Amino acid sequence: MSRGFVKEDDQEEIPLVPQRAYLPEGVTNFVTPFGMNQLLAEKQMLINEKNNLNNASENEKRIALNFINAKLQLLNNRIIEARIVNLKDHPHNEIRFGAMITLKIEASKNIQTFQIVGVDEADISKGKVSFISPIARVLINKKIGDKVILKQARKDIVFEIINISYSL
Repeated sequence: MSRGFVKEDDQEEIPLVPQRAYLPEGVTNFVTPFGMNQLLAEKQMLINEKNNLNNASENEKRIALNFINAKLQLLNNRIIEARIVNLKDHPHNEIRFGAMITLKIEASKNIQTFQIVGVDEADISKGKVSFISPIARVLINKKIGDKVILKQARKDIVFEIINISYSL
């Protein structure tokens, strides 16, 4: 039957699913072991939510199911593409993926500590920055005592690397 003969309120609502954290096309989805555990926990939470749908109407249940399935599809693609980085394999005197870095901002003498992690694990409020972020890109392969310059529109920021560690 043509959709022209169906009532408007019978139209299936297509769920708008927010995209996952940005990962450029062709870039490997590196994750820490903790990051992979977070992805798997998120998947289990969505599966549980899907199994416990008790909405008032069949229409609401169908819309919620479509939304959860769309989120699961995006998440499953991330999990399939994920490459867990073994932090034990890194030289501990160089900054690599997974490093916990302590920096001194040269202009203000403030100290900052953060970890370089995967795009889905990144959360600046928890001191975790994505490996594709500008600060992470300028720090990769640097060592304690090195100074790096983060170029910004208004002025450059100079950091000195104070410490590098890996949580194993």
